[in-house]
Amino acid sequence: MKRTAIIAFSVVPAIVAMMLPDVCAMIKPTQRLSNHIDTSGQLIAMKMPMFVSGEHPTSGSVSVVKEGENKYIEFGEDFKTDSGPDLFVILHKNKDVIGTTKAPTHSIKEGDYVTLEPLKKVKGKQRYKIPSEVNLENYKSVAIWCRQFNATFGAATLPQ
Repeated sequence: MKRTAIIAFSVVPAIVAMMLPDVCAMIKPTQRLSNHIDTSGQLIAMKMPMFVSGEHPTSGSVSVVKEGENKYIEFGEDFKTDSGPDLFVILHKNKDVIGTTKAPTHSIKEGDYVTLEPLKKVKGKQRYKIPSEVNLENYKSVAIWCRQFNATFGAATLPQ
């Protein structure tokens, strides 16, 4: 009995250790965790939305930041997309802009979005003010959109 227990306790961890790299390789992260401090000073983990590609490769994290009375859409240091003409940051009413529009351009309809500002740069951390008259509860995602060709480069679901 003791030998069986010793063998079981020796073999099972060895098998798990051998399988772990294969299991980890199969996991595809879609969201990144970010630490935040709530109003009571508690550290909490929140899921950070990630951009998905549409017309062009687009990736990186996005968050909604509140400073005083102002709210901002903030792209993380890991944000990146292709350059293109007439690129804008928009808020869209649909939670899954890329999944519910047709490739290759992922065109959007007027009235389904509000334009924030022209895209400042194609890489890195940046921030876009949400106008006070925009009710963020009416918008479910942020997107990089080429106005000239009505092409959505990429989009991310906003945290709710």
